[in-house]
Amino acid sequence: MNRRSFITTTGTAAFGSLITAQPARAEIALPALPYTPAALEPHIDAETMAIHHGKHHAAYIAKLNDALKALNQPDADPLDLITKIPSLATDQQMAVRNHGGGHVNHSWFWNWMAPAGRGPSGPDGKLAAKIQSAFGSIDDFKKTFNDAATKRFGSGWAWLIVKSDGTLTVTSTANQDNPLMKGVVPDSDLGTPVLGLDVWEHAYYLKYRNKRPDYISAWWNVVNWAEVNKLAAAAGI
Repeated sequence: MNRRSFITTTGTAAFGSLITAQPARAEIALPALPYTPAALEPHIDAETMAIHHGKHHAAYIAKLNDALKALNQPDADPLDLITKIPSLATDQQMAVRNHGGGHVNHSWFWNWMAPAGRGPSGPDGKLAAKIQSAFGSIDDFKKTFNDAATKRFGSGWAWLIVKSDGTLTVTSTANQDNPLMKGVVPDSDLGTPVLGLDVWEHAYYLKYRNKRPDYISAWWNVVNWAEVNKLAAAAGI
């Protein structure tokens, strides 16, 4: 199976619905959005989506392809590489961390969103129960997540992760780091992501300017809970 693209179904653990097998190709290509750039309006504007996907994500991919060539691993799986960054050639570790992380994170991110009103409006079943147990209520979970996203200084991400012991926690990482980057992020931030929010300014500045909390609040309207529920189940929730 080729795990170089991160859009639909197959793969391992909680990433099954994010990675699809495709024919081998010389370079990683930009995956298509699973909806039109305007589909998340009015919560996420079409211009932001078009630039975020077509320019920012594409730039991460181009630089990741350069790093893979420098590593002499043009067919390497980016998801695999970001889990073993400390073992890579030192002069390419930062490139894989930044651009491999950027590719993986954004490929997940597009699937963590869907047009408002499509699918369930919140977590279902075991995930809902687990969130209530861990945070007190769904609303308390959202407050904790919002706090992590709001207080992330500069650029980065907020995450809901499943820890190795099966517990749920909210964390955040800087830049394009994510909770799979063992040896890069603190052990307390390691886990399987089931939901993540991009809080880089390029994700929201055209519409929300400097009002990151407004963007975060609006984003909950387009969370793809069907995907989150599926990932949580794959992670053992």
